[in-house]
Amino acid sequence: MSNDFSKGKVWRNIMSQAVPLMLAQMVLLLYNVVDRVYIGHLPGADSMALTGIGLAFPLTTLIAAFTYLFGTGGTPLFSIARGAGQEERAERILGNTCSLLLGCSVAIFLFCYLLRRPVLYLFGASDASYVYADAYLRIYLLGTPFAMLSTGLNGFINAQGYPKTGMMTTLIGAVLNLVLDPVFIFALDMGVGGAALATILSQTVSCVWVLRFLTGKKAGLHIRRQNLPVDWKLAREIAALGMSGFIMQGTNCLVQVVCNATLKIYGGDLYVGIMTVINSVREILSLPVNGLTSGSQPVLGYNYGAKRYDRICQGIRFTACMGILYTLLAWLVVIQCPHLLLSVFTEDAAMLEAGTGALKLYFFGFFFMAFQFTGQSAFTALGYSRQAIFFSLLRKAVIVAPLTMILPRLGMGVDGVFWAEPISNCIGGLACFITMYFVLYRKLKRENVQGTE
Repeated sequence: MSNDFSKGKVWRNIMSQAVPLMLAQMVLLLYNVVDRVYIGHLPGADSMALTGIGLAFPLTTLIAAFTYLFGTGGTPLFSIARGAGQEERAERILGNTCSLLLGCSVAIFLFCYLLRRPVLYLFGASDASYVYADAYLRIYLLGTPFAMLSTGLNGFINAQGYPKTGMMTTLIGAVLNLVLDPVFIFALDMGVGGAALATILSQTVSCVWVLRFLTGKKAGLHIRRQNLPVDWKLAREIAALGMSGFIMQGTNCLVQVVCNATLKIYGGDLYVGIMTVINSVREILSLPVNGLTSGSQPVLGYNYGAKRYDRICQGIRFTACMGILYTLLAWLVVIQCPHLLLSVFTEDAAMLEAGTGALKLYFFGFFFMAFQFTGQSAFTALGYSRQAIFFSLLRKAVIVAPLTMILPRLGMGVDGVFWAEPISNCIGGLACFITMYFVLYRKLKRENVQGTE
């Protein structure tokens, strides 16, 4: 079996997975962020084009949520099966995940496309911002199957020990998107619709790349026709483990809706646009720690299947320490350079002035996110689906969403919306990490000691 994660130094195994993943996610981020950069500098659109894109975010996040439901559910099960030497089961997991992603993508496309107008107004659109949101969304949604398959199945490439190939999935699509964006947006004068068209063409190419690898000779484990019919018992296992990622993204969707609707009341379209920019900055700054924890999951899952509990503990410690160090540095960057970070996305003077204070509030105590990421990834990698689901719900649905609605009504105005995030990072992040330590980490330490006696 290739790429045996039970051998060699744990931190090297994690970094060998994480670095290509970080690069891939960086490219994927460019994939998405470059649209907002170009759109934020559209001549004559002011901040309204960015506001429109922000209103479309909840639906694009909903697509990501269902991708995570099957992608992040299937990949850890696949890694555990590989570690246990159960290759036939691993291929059945891969085939079923592929079918679940495809079927779900068609259903989501139909739902979102047909109901996009009432949904966008429910999310806080005005007549002015709806024009931009609809122009982007009606094209973007056409690429739903390609986006879900390329993203949801790419983890299976990484889980087989081919992180560079997985990186190429996003690299190919992102480079194509970078080339096509200015052509469609400016040269062909398609505006936000051009950004969406460039994105779906790029997603299509990435999807072809993933499917070609997983059905080709280089992959150790393949998508096979006999494994495509859905085994509903196995599908429940996949969905149960992926429910954490689904809820995390689904509650992100909920929070985006609540934030946009609340900001529309207390700050108008300007602050909806500011939140779009802040979300973009958060994606950039979260990328390395997200790549680190994602890279640790195949290593942790493999060693769990191989019953190497000492190596799992080493992996958790390394991930936590590196994550905390990075997020402290990222917080310092926000404190020192808020105007620079905002100016990447917009030249609008009003947005820059109001957004500087909002950005600092939103990222206050950012290092607490490292605790959430570490605990969440450990629970997911080792199949502790209930705990992973609970802490996904706790931070977003139980803490952020209610605070987003309550704090502005207590006299804090728009500042209350931005304070909700750091409060949830502190409470939710620490609760997740401390629980992981007592429920999971100490148990693994005991089992390792018993296994060596």
